[in-house]
Amino acid sequence: MTIRVVVADDQELVRSGFAMILDVQPDIEVVAEAGDGAEAVEAVRRHAPDVALLDIRMPRMDGIEACRAISAAGACRSVMLTTFDSDAYVYEALHAGASGFLLKDVRRDDLVHAVRVVARGDSLLAPSVARRLVEEYTRPGRRAPRPDPRLEVLTARERETLLLLARGLSNAEIAASLVVSEHTVKTHVGHVLAKLGLRDRIQAVICAYETGLVEAGAPPAGGGARGGFSPAPARD
Repeated sequence: MTIRVVVADDQELVRSGFAMILDVQPDIEVVAEAGDGAEAVEAVRRHAPDVALLDIRMPRMDGIEACRAISAAGACRSVMLTTFDSDAYVYEALHAGASGFLLKDVRRDDLVHAVRVVARGDSLLAPSVARRLVEEYTRPGRRAPRPDPRLEVLTARERETLLLLARGLSNAEIAASLVVSEHTVKTHVGHVLAKLGLRDRIQAVICAYETGLVEAGAPPAGGGARGGFSPAPARD
């Protein structure tokens, strides 16, 4: 299956460069380029791509607003690209529905990998972004949220699954912890996302911290900062 992509950046050379890198891949087709957020939203509406690469700072409509509109309109998934490694952008973009967040100095192979990862329904953040996101939600002294009634829709096993997701475990590690198959874990993850109205694992991790399922100050499993998603692009 060919992955259809829209690339949006107000700098023509940057936009064309990203488009050229992606379009030469045998499984990726760049169906449109856009110079601002409004053009990106229109291009997604017209071409129905699988993934939109969105620069954060663009005229008329910025990438975060474009991401919010794209997420609300359909199944296209957004990867944010920026030169600004800023907490504010990370949080805004993820809450707008972004499934990936990469810095513009990303390597060619990692950019291609990110598009493939997001297109198949997974999530991906640059390592520095992933580390700081989890650190924000787990830093000591952060006021713990009150238990959220939204979690009452989950079964005990689904709550366990969400907790392990938030602590950074992969499906294989969750399966080992719960002594079930990976297929069963995928089913549980799917139920968690559907019941809580979440798009992907990134939003599930954020939800776990915001609803109080994971206590502030509790480190991710193994002392890492994976946060339940893929922080570093592995090679295909």
